[in-house]
Amino acid sequence: MKNSKIYPWVVVGLLWVVALLNYMDRQMLSTMREAMQIDIAELESAVNFGRLMAIFLWIYGFMSPVAGAVADRVSRKWLIVLSLGVWSAVTLLMGYSSSFAQIYWLRALMGVSEALYIPAALSLIADYFTGSARSLAIGIHMTGLYLGQAVGGFGATVAAAFSWQTAFHWFGLAGILYAGVLVLFLHEKRREPVVREKSKPVGEPVWRSFSLIFSNVAFWTILFFFASSSLPGWATKNWLPTLFAESLGIPMSQAGPVSTVTIALSSFVGVMIGGPISDRWVRRNLRGRIYTSAIGLGAMIPALVLLGMGGGMFAAVSAGLFFGVGYGMFDANNMPILCQFVPARQRASAYGVMNMTGVFAGAVITKVLGRWAEAGDLGLGFALMAAVVGLALAMQLIVLRPKTDDMQ
Repeated sequence: MKNSKIYPWVVVGLLWVVALLNYMDRQMLSTMREAMQIDIAELESAVNFGRLMAIFLWIYGFMSPVAGAVADRVSRKWLIVLSLGVWSAVTLLMGYSSSFAQIYWLRALMGVSEALYIPAALSLIADYFTGSARSLAIGIHMTGLYLGQAVGGFGATVAAAFSWQTAFHWFGLAGILYAGVLVLFLHEKRREPVVREKSKPVGEPVWRSFSLIFSNVAFWTILFFFASSSLPGWATKNWLPTLFAESLGIPMSQAGPVSTVTIALSSFVGVMIGGPISDRWVRRNLRGRIYTSAIGLGAMIPALVLLGMGGGMFAAVSAGLFFGVGYGMFDANNMPILCQFVPARQRASAYGVMNMTGVFAGAVITKVLGRWAEAGDLGLGFALMAAVVGLALAMQLIVLRPKTDDMQ
């Protein structure tokens, strides 16, 4: 089956489930604060909760370039299996935690294990799709992340019906079992080694990979707009449930599903719009992927202002839907745009650096919004992020001018 024409789509399907589990396990903590603080008193503080969310991001960020470099040099299949197995075991163990310190360090370990996944998965999909369906394939994979975010939003619902420990147990066990499915059905896409001499194929040294990546001016622009857009991306993941609960006056058990499902469903729509548009547009104009991504960024700007400054359920949900569509169009094209400027043998490393920068931006905004939440200014923080996204949009359109759709 691995040699059949449909197998690349099988890979997308297999990894879609892993992506779902990836975001589900990290997201559900953001909605279960109220349930967990009954047993872990330190979580009553928004600052402590922000620290708990931020430690994951800092560790995840520091590990991302390492994960990318590893993914460019080893079997991505086994790296993905290892990553899923470890973070699922960590999720299971979180259900047995009884102190803030235990949750804190398990959350840090989850950052290590989850960082291994994204560079390896996106690099594998990009290698399987060298033709015109690359944005659609990567976009479909990203919808797994969105659905995982939405399902994670029901963590508070499960916690209310059973217990927060049960939520961690169920979700962790599901990931451990699915790792066994990947062992049987996921296969590596063979890559051509870097050739130093005609008779001596060798792997490219790590230092050389990163030196080539950082000497690329286009990569610095990609890095900037990716990091800038990560601010609202992580803000919606970690603080939108709280914003909805406060601004709409509803309990977290309702705000969690409303916020996460709204973003997830609209992001799915954005991917299904942005992926095919990008794949068609790039056939006529090599900047088609960049223009599609820019449309998505443009849609996010008014949505952030409305999320932060609007009032009422209709305004909140409408802004969330508009933001999600824009973010989906942007997200579906990050790796395809990277493929236009970075050769295949360096893509996981490059995406690892992007992931690190984006996550560090997310860690900063998570901590800052924690302080603003305590001061009652969470909505203002969301609105101000629109200016940063506008700057990223301008940089993207001015600088990026690809010469090929698949740099070798």
